[in-house]
Amino acid sequence: MDTTTDKTIVIDGLRLAYGVKEVLHGISFDIRRNEIFAVIGPAQSGKTSLLRCLNRTIQFTANTTVSGSIHVDGEDIKKADVYGLRRKIGMVAPLPVGLPLSIYDNVAFAPRCSGLTHKSDLDAIVEKCLRQAALWDEVKDRLKNLGTALSGGQQQRLTIARALSHSPEILCLDEFSIAIDPVTTMRIEHVLKELQKEITIILVTNLTHQARRLANRTMFLWNGKIIELDATDKIFSDKPGKRETYEYINGIFG
Repeated sequence: MDTTTDKTIVIDGLRLAYGVKEVLHGISFDIRRNEIFAVIGPAQSGKTSLLRCLNRTIQFTANTTVSGSIHVDGEDIKKADVYGLRRKIGMVAPLPVGLPLSIYDNVAFAPRCSGLTHKSDLDAIVEKCLRQAALWDEVKDRLKNLGTALSGGQQQRLTIARALSHSPEILCLDEFSIAIDPVTTMRIEHVLKELQKEITIILVTNLTHQARRLANRTMFLWNGKIIELDATDKIFSDKPGKRETYEYINGIFG
């Protein structure tokens, strides 16, 4: 098992089945520290299932079978403390899922659950995370308002701020721009570029041009198999390594 220091995640022979239906077919790859790693592919290719394997939320789904190995910072996640693992690997869902709390309390929720009680410490975390999510200037004067009353794009950024509140080392984004306008999408993409300086980002997206703009490397996943994984410039060139990659990126199928 290769667990060199530049690789934060190493996946070897990962298989996932829902009942008798296998959706990931023994895939192996690595993700490097402080890169933006994009996963593209048609619907039902196993992209979201892959993310759920990384922080073990897949175990909330009944009748699943997972085999192979995933190492995060050299540790087998099967042996890791699951709560610590989920603090290390933050997850942002396709649609913003705001807690029925104030903007402030949405971000302060995880630190409070970790035992932080001093208001000055919580204030600092809330401001830092909202700034990182490019939301602070828009909400700083109404932090007591319900987070669910924000616009869709603001709620998406609030979800990112909440994911950042427990200082993850890895941030997984699953179709984060599916329900927001292009201008807000571009703002969040700028946020991700800034966050990359501090954390590793895994970006699942059906928007191939988004992967092209953001990712250092891109993996094309199709029917639970890796068709191609390479530098993003290579994947999106006129001559990627696989014909299927060219046809998917150019809209011939998918």
